[in-house]
Amino acid sequence: MAGAARARKNAPPREEVLAAAMDMIAERGLEKLTMAALGREVGMSSGHLLYYFHSKDELLLQTLEWSEGRLGAERVRLLDRGGPARERLDAYVDLYVPDGHRDPHWTLWLEVWNRSQNADDEARARQAAIEGAWHRDLVALIAEGISRGEFRRVDADRFAARLRALLDGFSIHVAIGLRGTGRGQVLAHVREFIADALLAGT
Repeated sequence: MAGAARARKNAPPREEVLAAAMDMIAERGLEKLTMAALGREVGMSSGHLLYYFHSKDELLLQTLEWSEGRLGAERVRLLDRGGPARERLDAYVDLYVPDGHRDPHWTLWLEVWNRSQNADDEARARQAAIEGAWHRDLVALIAEGISRGEFRRVDADRFAARLRALLDGFSIHVAIGLRGTGRGQVLAHVREFIADALLAGT
């Protein structure tokens, strides 16, 4: 019991561990992120990491939630800055689409979703919360654009669901490095789709 108490006292802050995990994914790839390697990075044993996170699946999900928290703050900043809804929609798309092949956030996202086939209801609910935040912000932005006369009248929720499905599909292609689907090409496709489907006939 005394050893566990010392481990809790001496452990680095949770955010430091999650940031270190994200840095390892960015620098070395997800395959190099083991509990032992992460422990060496933050000065903890793999046993201590398991004490806090219980499993690698939980570590990965918490790291994704931490990364999403940072993205969410950036998304709010972009969407709250004012100006035309179309410009802010472009900013949303820019933030959504991976920076390129092996983008660390998307690499982690893909791994967590792949592992979720065997996840429990609580873990699935946490993943759904991540997706829900992106969806709600997009619905609100589309609805604002409609009310201001910038976008044609569509069902904002249905359009957001379809646009995010398009973004997810293209983003996976970018993240895995599928030939012919670089970030620039994807952004051009998405912006053309938005112009055709949301701006036409306004």
